[in-house]
Amino acid sequence: MTTRRAGLREQKKQATREALRVAALRLAMAHGPENVRVDDIAEAAGVAPRTYNNYFASREQAIVAAVTADREARVAAAVAGRPAAPLAEAIADAIATEYTEPSEDTRDALLMITTRPALRQAYLDAATAIEAPLSDVLTERLGDPDTARVLAASVAAAVRIALDRWVRPTGSGLVVVRDSLADHLRTALAPLAPALDAADERR
Repeated sequence: MTTRRAGLREQKKQATREALRVAALRLAMAHGPENVRVDDIAEAAGVAPRTYNNYFASREQAIVAAVTADREARVAAAVAGRPAAPLAEAIADAIATEYTEPSEDTRDALLMITTRPALRQAYLDAATAIEAPLSDVLTERLGDPDTARVLAASVAAAVRIALDRWVRPTGSGLVVVRDSLADHLRTALAPLAPALDAADERR
């Protein structure tokens, strides 16, 4: 019974998080993110403003979460689904796929995010979410939790660097998308390949 209650509680939390991020993105797209308040998002999602603060630290975080939702879990699942592939290859392929194939619904949202400084920063910061689920997968694969944590943190840092290179404001403040995001991601991850594959060989 206790397990069932815990499961229902977790489902409710997930539903609340989803409602908040959907409301945040909808309001931002309709009115512009600078015209959206946390209270507006909470009201649209049907929760109290203080409940909002249990899930997101800012409106930017909630807006970005609507675009990046569950991406870190998909990356981890993709890596776990290729146990026979070289580890560096599995990670690079998973990240390149999940970061460069936005759905039709998120393309306009990504344009809005990359052209607003606060949203762009929140988008870069969201790369750290990869670390925990990837660390779990690497621990399972490598059998060494400490090595898994170091490697997962390094991958998250490389992804953030790649995103920063890809969308960086010019001196005039304009955002210029530089080349292919997939290329930036693979280039940033390349220096980690020897460490990833060496750890995989030692398992």
